Amino acid sequence: MSADKSNVSGLMKLVGVSMAAFILTFSLVPLYRIACEKVFGIRLEQGPGVGQSGAVTEAARSVTVQFDGGVNSKLPWAFEPEQLTMQVVPGKLYEALYFARNESERAVVGSAVPSVAPARASGYFTKTECFCFTAQTLQPGESRDMPVRFIVDPNLPPDMKTITLSYTFFKNEAMTAQLGTGTTSASPRAAP
Repeated sequence: MSADKSNVSGLMKLVGVSMAAFILTFSLVPLYRIACEKVFGIRLEQGPGVGQSGAVTEAARSVTVQFDGGVNSKLPWAFEPEQLTMQVVPGKLYEALYFARNESERAVVGSAVPSVAPARASGYFTKTECFCFTAQTLQPGESRDMPVRFIVDPNLPPDMKTITLSYTFFKNEAMTAQLGTGTTSASPRAAP
């Protein structure tokens, strides 16, 4: 009889471990999503399991994104958005273009500083690709379209109907000076 009790006890432990593994497996997906979103700041897209009614509701909502751009007085560039406003549907990827032109007679490096208004909308506005991520070098007279790709989070509060994305370009003095030393090092030095 003790062998039967031992077998039943072993079988119960095996069933308990199997149930625990089964529950753990199903809880990993939400735990992974929480870890990505809260700890690493990565927003995971909802898959096809999302109800169609949610997609229809979000598609009906539209948000106006306004674009603004300017330069600091030390930067001899023209810089402006190519489109002043855009109607966007939260959750979809969009691209806007800014136009920059170096109006000086030498190469200049500029760095863009973005801002989103109202300030509380900045947590719902994600740039996936932006010229502001790196310093930009424009040769004398060079002009360039500079894209920014962005997504407005579907969780944007309903009272926010307009978001303004603004950039100010500043002259990157250190990197512009390095351009100057790069060109002067190639030329012969004058004797003291």
